Amino acid sequence: MIELLRVPSLLTIQDAGRKGYRKLGVPVSGYMDDYSARIANYLVGNPGNTPLLEFLIAGPSVRFNASAVFAVVGDVEVRLNGVPIEPWTSHWAKRGDILEVGTLKSGLYGYIAFAGGIKCERLLESCSTYPRANLGRPLRTGDRLSLGHALLTGREGRYLPPELRPDYSGNKREIRVVLGPNLEHFTEKGIETFLSETYTVTPESDRMGYRLEGPAIEHSKAGADIVTEPLLPGAVQVPANGKPIVMMRDAQTTGGYAKIATVVSADLHLLAQSRPGMKVRFRAVGVEEAQEILGRLEKRMEAIRAFLEGKMRAYKVKVGGKEFTAFAGKVK
Repeated sequence: MIELLRVPSLLTIQDAGRKGYRKLGVPVSGYMDDYSARIANYLVGNPGNTPLLEFLIAGPSVRFNASAVFAVVGDVEVRLNGVPIEPWTSHWAKRGDILEVGTLKSGLYGYIAFAGGIKCERLLESCSTYPRANLGRPLRTGDRLSLGHALLTGREGRYLPPELRPDYSGNKREIRVVLGPNLEHFTEKGIETFLSETYTVTPESDRMGYRLEGPAIEHSKAGADIVTEPLLPGAVQVPANGKPIVMMRDAQTTGGYAKIATVVSADLHLLAQSRPGMKVRFRAVGVEEAQEILGRLEKRMEAIRAFLEGKMRAYKVKVGGKEFTAFAGKVK
């Protein structure tokens, strides 16, 4: 069991989300950055969809009431009993130890995973917190959470080198999208504006959607409104003011604004980790390319999992003056 001694910001339990309930009006929810969250789970030997803690900007302080193996993922300072320890690394904690997680230096969301995961009430087959529908609630100081049973030996000391970690620094992002499905509601000039101009993430953004500020996207005579139809995370709606809204993990399941594009699945974590003020540009790709991009990302994730389990090795190689990480071994 762990006890939350300090909760300075939004802290929730999340897993991979609710699958198959959008037809009933229930959002997917789940990890905002599934890339980082899955790595956090791999670091402690969990399956990638195991429930963990997701924090916004500032991390919590936690007291361990029993031995546990944990990992903190994010560009953040971490202390155990006042002593600095490495993030992106699995550590052993004993009863009475206190974990303190600082403020993210880059990115927006960080994760804390525990070997065996967090025991939680599964609502519609998921532990993901979605307060708007009373599916769980944000965690508070004083809350106590039970951890799942796991063999701890061999799970501590796993370390992900910096070159394998996602980089959420800087103030600009290129986000790839597939255009459509409501392109008839936009002029050629409007589509060109969307793909050539720079947009800024606004403070009004949250887990439901990221509102962007920038040049207005011109609608055609068909206008901004459509007959309400399904929405999914990554959909880019453009209301009458011409300012795009990107649907995120807690997005509603239907909407009546025309959609100019959909963010490719493999880039949604990049947008999720964009703080207010971050600059975003969009680049169009085809459906087949989007599928290939996702396939490459999934292969990388499997290689990282195998690397952390000691089944693969990672090497730095230079090709054409650029440095890459190559994996050697077999993924089972």
